[in-house]
Amino acid sequence: MSVGTICSRIVATASPDETVEEGALRMKEYGVGTLVVVNASRQPHGIITDRDIMVRCVAEARDPADTPVSDIMSSPVRTLHEASPLDEGLQAMQRVKARRLVITDDDGVLAGILSIDDVVSVLAEQVDRIGAVLEAQTREVLKGV
Repeated sequence: MSVGTICSRIVATASPDETVEEGALRMKEYGVGTLVVVNASRQPHGIITDRDIMVRCVAEARDPADTPVSDIMSSPVRTLHEASPLDEGLQAMQRVKARRLVITDDDGVLAGILSIDDVVSVLAEQVDRIGAVLEAQTREVLKGV
């Protein structure tokens, strides 16, 4: 299974020169805690989370209305090609101690974002399917008894 098959394809973005306040308002509007910072070609250059806003802006007494997103974003952003296997994505998350990875296409353009929650959802579905298979097999065995 590739990371591109399970990642979220709808991703809230920000430009590096917009203000932290504008980014925070977008997070509120879309109900997300993460924005991928992209250039005009939609290539990822950073990532900003609600925690980054608190720790790197508010806690440092910066004015969110005057602080550009690029000043507090995490960069370089960790990316993975959409065709990469899920195991490679999990290894990358473990290696960089991140709960999210930005997914890109062949041109390095933003294609989605993979979160640990996406992975857990897919694994839970697979466990449910395994349970259904075992239950069906058990019923068949019991019919023969």
